[in-house]
Amino acid sequence: MRVLGVDPGLTRCGVGVVEGVAGRPLTMLGVGVVRTPADAELGLRLVGIEQGIEEWLDEYRPEVLAVERVFSQHNVSTVMGTAQASAVAMLCAARRGIPVALHTPSEVKAAVTGSGRADKAQVGAMVTRLLRLSAPPKPADAADALALAICHIWRAPAQNRLQQAVARHATTLKGRTS
Repeated sequence: MRVLGVDPGLTRCGVGVVEGVAGRPLTMLGVGVVRTPADAELGLRLVGIEQGIEEWLDEYRPEVLAVERVFSQHNVSTVMGTAQASAVAMLCAARRGIPVALHTPSEVKAAVTGSGRADKAQVGAMVTRLLRLSAPPKPADAADALALAICHIWRAPAQNRLQQAVARHATTLKGRTS
């Protein structure tokens, strides 16, 4: 499975591509950051993010996009920018028929480090170790994007089995009420 992880942000949108399957060593194919100027008009920043994401989709052809689920913080303007960047990434994937999976920050941290409360340094260190890199990807947004991709690769098989079980149960219940 090839996954493009996206850590959304208006100024720095982390992107990272990981390939592999659960239970086997994973391979990083690419990592970086799509940047937009903080003083640029919002619409132009969103177009810049779109162009950057499209370039990553063209180059790496991922099967899935794993995007950080936006959560409420104290700073509403930060949340709005993150949500807007997230929506751009999801739109780019939807245009191409690429499935999108959303993962919460604590879900990603728990998958990669074993603790949903891990700090940025711990996530970076584990991403470095899991992908056998010589140094943690910089900035932290890039490491977070790789962590999102790793989380999805590891969690997708269990999530798929759960969704199939729920669908079978719903079909069984529907059959009983007919």
